[in-house]
Amino acid sequence: MSDTIPIDSTVQDDIRRDADPVMADGIAPPGYRLPAATRLGPVALQVADLQRSLTYYQDVLGLRVIDRTGGTAMLGTQAGDTALVHLTERPDAIASPQHARLGLYHFAILLPDRAALGRLVSHLGDIGAQAGASDHLVSEALYLHDPDGLGIEVYADRPRSMWERVDRQLRMSSDPLDLADLVRAAGGAPWTGMPEGTVMGHVHLHVGNLEQAAAFYHDALGLDKMVWDYPSALFLAAGGYHHHLGLNTWAGPRAPHPTDADARLLEWRIVLPSPADVQRAAASLSAAGHTVVAEAADCIVADPWGTRVRLLV
Repeated sequence: MSDTIPIDSTVQDDIRRDADPVMADGIAPPGYRLPAATRLGPVALQVADLQRSLTYYQDVLGLRVIDRTGGTAMLGTQAGDTALVHLTERPDAIASPQHARLGLYHFAILLPDRAALGRLVSHLGDIGAQAGASDHLVSEALYLHDPDGLGIEVYADRPRSMWERVDRQLRMSSDPLDLADLVRAAGGAPWTGMPEGTVMGHVHLHVGNLEQAAAFYHDALGLDKMVWDYPSALFLAAGGYHHHLGLNTWAGPRAPHPTDADARLLEWRIVLPSPADVQRAAASLSAAGHTVVAEAADCIVADPWGTRVRLLV
């Protein structure tokens, strides 16, 4: 059963008490602020051919099938049962060319260390897989597209002590990546799939307007602004991370919304420390005029362009 979340005055008082504009980096939201322990859960994707996608995600990315039931599957690392990607098949779903639609730009899988990224670089070279690459100063990243054109980043963070700041804004860039140095970091070890400790690092979305997006994700949901002068983009996070969410307008002002017939992001997930945190975030969104729906212990809300985010414990 699903129910619309009511606004509770007690929770509203908690939201006001949680407001905390004092921070070392970034800009805190004006009201409710997501807890520092916030992290991301798996992304849910709609694909045209489940077996084709499973082959790609296993052979190219090194994910493991945790569960497969009918037209759905969950994939995670080579150890453990924590899912990173949920796939749902819709036969003949329309592929998603890069920059063509609002919604997903890419989801980003965070490896536990630089050596693992170096092993992946060697693996992609061995199998002849094409990938983009970029040094973002705070991280080093590879970029791929799955068989349906859905964007994927796989990256490793630099230590936070190496992150540079200008005033209170983190410095991020898109510089050339030293692939040879990454391969050396692997020490000749082979790629054996996504290692234990791999998590969903961030999600990056195409939106129609950055001010509207900030009003939703910063003012209402409670993410901090971390980078705000990147061209046509905004990066937000909790807990001082460089970004859990990227937003951009690179698809252009006339970009269409994805439809049910498209290969697309169905939802992404924010994992909060406690049920009370879920209720506070839901109440903050409701107070800003957004419809929040309860589904068991989870809460679901759509941004102004229809991209669904699920809040859960």
